[in-house]
Amino acid sequence: MAIIEVKNITKTYNEKQVPVHALNGIDLDIGAGEFTAIVGPSGCGKTTLLNIIGGLDKPTEGSITINGSNLDDLTEKQIIDFRLHHIGFVFQAYNLIPVLTALENVIFILQMQGRPHNECIATGKELLESVGLGDKINKRPSELSGGQQQRVAVARALASKPDYVLADEPTANLDSKSTSDLLDMMHQLNESVGTTFVFSTHDQRVVERAKRVVTLVDGKIESDTKQ
Repeated sequence: MAIIEVKNITKTYNEKQVPVHALNGIDLDIGAGEFTAIVGPSGCGKTTLLNIIGGLDKPTEGSITINGSNLDDLTEKQIIDFRLHHIGFVFQAYNLIPVLTALENVIFILQMQGRPHNECIATGKELLESVGLGDKINKRPSELSGGQQQRVAVARALASKPDYVLADEPTANLDSKSTSDLLDMMHQLNESVGTTFVFSTHDQRVVERAKRVVTLVDGKIESDTKQ
């Protein structure tokens, strides 16, 4: 059963000047528990598609339905609330808050949801332990390696038990060892908990680990293969 339904999505920037057609009629369904990589050359629309699926951007035409909820029917406030409770994000640049510890970064989302303090702390510690950073809970981002920071970002993305996690080039700034460790961890979470992951990536190491590869060229799906 699809939890993400993308129907005839187009996205055009600078419509009134020199139009840039980032997406051209995308149809894509993603089921629960998938481990999907969206690949293609730079400028093909990977990040734009992820941003639209994540409710960070709106399509020019078409519809996005998440677990039966059409994002077009939601107000801006409702979309923000939807992202907060249903979607986890992992960004290339980590996007951790520099002045907060690893634990504080992970529980930030839970605090925004209004969860009890003790629950936030317990969940945050459990998640950091699960990503191999149980001994780093009081470290700030500047005291962590790139791979460790990305692990914190993954723990933060998982904190609210989202319907799915969107990862935009999550290995781009990591060395081979950190990339392998991160992919092992994500794959384990996908297998053991059933977390749905959708990646945009240039990294062949991510592609090799994906269960499904969707290739975009010029804003269109060129191929969609399971492996």
